[in-house]
Amino acid sequence: MKYYIIAGEASGDLHGSNLIKAIMAQDGDAQIRCWGGDLMQNAGGTLVKHYKELAFMGFLEVLMNLNAIFKNIKFCKQDIAAFQPDAIIFIDYSGFNLRIAKWAKEHNFLTNYYISPQIWASREGRIEKIKATVDHMYVILPFEKEFYEKKHNFPVNFVGHPLLDAIANRPILNESEFRAQNNLDLEKPIIALLPGSRKQEVQKMLSVMLSLTSDFSDYEFVIAGAPSLDKDFYASFLKDANVKFIQNKTYDLLTVSKAALVTSGTATLETALFKVPQVVCYKANWISYQIAKRIITLEYISLVNLIMQKEVVKELIQDDLTKQNLKKELSLILNGEARAKQLSSYNELIKKLGGAGASSNAASLIIENAKTA
Repeated sequence: MKYYIIAGEASGDLHGSNLIKAIMAQDGDAQIRCWGGDLMQNAGGTLVKHYKELAFMGFLEVLMNLNAIFKNIKFCKQDIAAFQPDAIIFIDYSGFNLRIAKWAKEHNFLTNYYISPQIWASREGRIEKIKATVDHMYVILPFEKEFYEKKHNFPVNFVGHPLLDAIANRPILNESEFRAQNNLDLEKPIIALLPGSRKQEVQKMLSVMLSLTSDFSDYEFVIAGAPSLDKDFYASFLKDANVKFIQNKTYDLLTVSKAALVTSGTATLETALFKVPQVVCYKANWISYQIAKRIITLEYISLVNLIMQKEVVKELIQDDLTKQNLKKELSLILNGEARAKQLSSYNELIKKLGGAGASSNAASLIIENAKTA
C-alpha cells in the first residue's frame, strides 16, 4: 500500500522514522512519501520536504512567514493528489497538518493522526475540526485517551510513547570512548545544555544557560546541537563561553550527563527517560508570550510535570528564567534530596507511559484501517 506521512519538526522526524520502519516490517509492499528529515529518509521514506524549511516558532514568526507556509500547503496538496496514498499519516505539527487533514477528508483520503495536537493545552475548540477531519487518532500520552473519549466523545487508540522505542533500541554507549571522540574532559561530570531545535529558541535560552559556566567550574558544560541547525549558527555562543559543542548526538550526551538544562518541549521527556535530573527553561518574545499565556490553560508546560500531574522538574518560564534562579535550581539537582526525589519520580513516570512498542502498535492499526477503508 501507499502511505503519505507529514512531520514538521525534529521530534516528528524521529517518531516518523520508527513508524516507517514498523510499517515496512509489516507491509512488504509499502511505498512511503514523507515530509520530515534525514531519519525518515534513511528509514526508507521518499523525502518530499525537509522540516528545516518548515520550522517557524511563535505567533509573530508565523505571521512573518505566511507566504512560505501557504506555498507549502498548496504544494503538499498537489503532491498528495499526484501520489494517491491509501493512508495519510499526520505527526503532530498541528497548524499545518490540520489544514491538510481538512482538504484530505474532502477528497476522500483516509486520515490518520499519530501523536495528537496538544489541544488539551490550548485552543481546545480544535476538537471539532479533528472530529470532522481525522478518521483515526493514535495518542501517546496516557491522559490523552481520557481527554478525548470522556470529555469529547471521540474514540482514540493509546499506543504507548514512541520515545521508549527509540531509547530501548539504542546500542550500549562506551562513555570513555564517547568523551575521547568528542574532546570532553575524561573526569569532569557533564551538564548538558539542550536549548531547543529552532533558532528563536536557542537565541532566547542559550545565553542564560551559558551564564552559569564560570559558577560551576568543576563541571563540563556541553551544548547539544540540534540536527535542524548548522554548526555555524552556534559559533557566536562558543566564542567566550567555557563550553563544548556536540551536534546530533543528544541521546549519547544524555547517557553520560549528570544534569541538564532543557528548553521546554519533547526534550524534557527525553531527558527524564534517560534519568537525568533537569531544570526546564522557556522564554519567548514578549508578544508571543503574552498571547500564549492567555490561551494556554495548563498548570505546567513540561511533559514530565503534565504526565505526572505534579511538579517533578522545576520550570523557569519567561521572567523567571534568570541567571540567579537557574543557578539555584541547578545546584539543587546536582546533589542531595532534590536530585534523589526527581530521579525517583522518573521511575513512576516510566511506569505511566507503559512499555515499548508504540511504533509497531500504531503501524498495525494504520495498516488494518487502510485495508478495511
